[in-house]
Amino acid sequence: MALIKCSECGMEISEKAVSCPGCGHPMQGMEELTRLARLAVWGYEWKSKTEINGWPLVHVAIGRSKKTGKLLVAKGIIAIGQFAIGVITIAQFGIGVIFGFGQFVTGLLAIGQFAFGGIVIAQFGVGMYVLAQIGYGTHIWSVKLKDPEAIKFFKDLWVPIKGLFR
Repeated sequence: MALIKCSECGMEISEKAVSCPGCGHPMQGMEELTRLARLAVWGYEWKSKTEINGWPLVHVAIGRSKKTGKLLVAKGIIAIGQFAIGVITIAQFGIGVIFGFGQFVTGLLAIGQFAFGGIVIAQFGVGMYVLAQIGYGTHIWSVKLKDPEAIKFFKDLWVPIKGLFR
């Protein structure tokens, strides 16, 4: 490996150095590093061709846009991604009009670690009917609170679900 002189401070450095360790001056090849850094941005996005009112039936978006580097947000009837908005949403952070599933979600029916909605199943939940480790709402079934109406609601909800697995 050859040594070259930094054009800014004159220090001898490796020809492969991206910047001078003495003064920080960028060396030749910085453009290539920037290009490689942009390529290292990982993201995936797919939209179905079928649309309803301008929204794709299914939109999957994960990671960052390779063009802009911005976080991708899934927006569709069925939205799947780290960040998603849809009628039915599966996301780390999601807003689902009817159904939300993920880490931080909201929806008429919300299932997640932190969930907010009408019917909520979560570790931490807020809603009308809440089944959670810690919950806040109208009818709660939690470690400390055992509202009889919430218990009946969730037990009745379980019956048809259990029937799907027989």
